Amino acid sequence: MTTFWSLWITIITLGTIFGIAVILYWCSKDKMGVEEGEDMGHEYDGIREINNPLPKWWSYMFWITIAFGLSYLFLFPGLGNYKGFLGWQSSDQTVRSVEESKLAIARAQEEKRLNQYAKELDDAEARFGETFKTLAYDAEGKTLRPITEIAGDSEAIKVGQRLFLQNCAQCHGSDARGQSGYPNLTDNAWLYGGEAETIKTTIMHGRQGVMPAWIDTLGEDGVKEVATYVLSLSGRSVNAKDAAAGKQRFVVCAACHGTDGKGNPAFGAPDLTDNTWLYGGSRRAVEATITHGRHGVMPAWKDILGEEKIQLISAYVWGLSNETSK
Repeated sequence: MTTFWSLWITIITLGTIFGIAVILYWCSKDKMGVEEGEDMGHEYDGIREINNPLPKWWSYMFWITIAFGLSYLFLFPGLGNYKGFLGWQSSDQTVRSVEESKLAIARAQEEKRLNQYAKELDDAEARFGETFKTLAYDAEGKTLRPITEIAGDSEAIKVGQRLFLQNCAQCHGSDARGQSGYPNLTDNAWLYGGEAETIKTTIMHGRQGVMPAWIDTLGEDGVKEVATYVLSLSGRSVNAKDAAAGKQRFVVCAACHGTDGKGNPAFGAPDLTDNTWLYGGSRRAVEATITHGRHGVMPAWKDILGEEKIQLISAYVWGLSNETSK
C-alpha cells in the first residue's frame, strides 16, 4: 500500500473514532439551561421532551467500545501499513506461488511468528496428521492402501468426504454433481477416465482441457452444421440435410473426439454421443463451444494437500460412481 493511502486510511479511521468520542462527551454535558428532569417545552403527538441525560450504562458501554477499538488498532494491523504491536498476520499476503507459500509458512512456524494461517496448519497437523497416515497407509505404515480398498472403509470415506468439502466443493459442489464447466463426479462420464488411479492422477497433477475455437475454419454456417450433427449423435431430432453437411465437416473434430464422436480419454475429449454436456447441451451452448472454444483447468493439488490426503479424496470420489464400494 502506498504512503498516501496508508495515511488516508489512518486519518479517516482515527478521525472517526475521536470524532465520535467528542460527540459523546459533548452530549454527556447539560447545555440546555434547564434543570435535569424538567420539561423542555416541546411536544409532538402527545409526547413531551424532558431534559434527561444519556443513560449511564449506555455511555459507559460506548466509552469501553472506543477504548477497545483503539487498543485493537494498536495491537493488530488495521491502520494502513502499520503492522501492529503484536506483529500478528492472518497470512503472508506477499506470496505468488505454492512454493513461496510453503516457504513463508515454514519460516513463520520456525520463528514462532503470530501468523494465523501457519499456526492453524501446525495445529491441524498435530491433531489430524496421524489420522491421515493411519487411514491412508497399510498396517505397517509403509505402503499406501489401494484406493478401492479405502473406499470400503467407512471411517476413511468420512474423512475423504470432509477433505473434499474443504477443497473441492467450491467447483464441484457439496454433492459433487458439478455445474456448468465443472464435471459431475457422481456419474460415469469421465473425461480422462474414471479408474481409481486415474482419478488420483487427475487430483495430484491437475488437468488442462483445451477445445480450440473453430469459427475461423468453419465459418458461421459450418458451426451451425457441425452443431446439428453433434446434436444428432446423442439422438436429438435435427434437420437431416444440415446434419449430413455437418458430418462432412466433422472430420476436423474427429482427431480428438474420434470418427464416431465417442471421445478420447487420452486428450480429455468428451463423448458426444451421450447426454452429458460439460458446458450445456442446448443448441446455443454447443454452437458457442464450437465457435469460441473452451479452456478448462483443474489445478494440481499434490503440493497443497500431499499424497495421503489425496489418497483419501480419491477413494471418496471413486466411490461416488461405484456402488460396489459402498
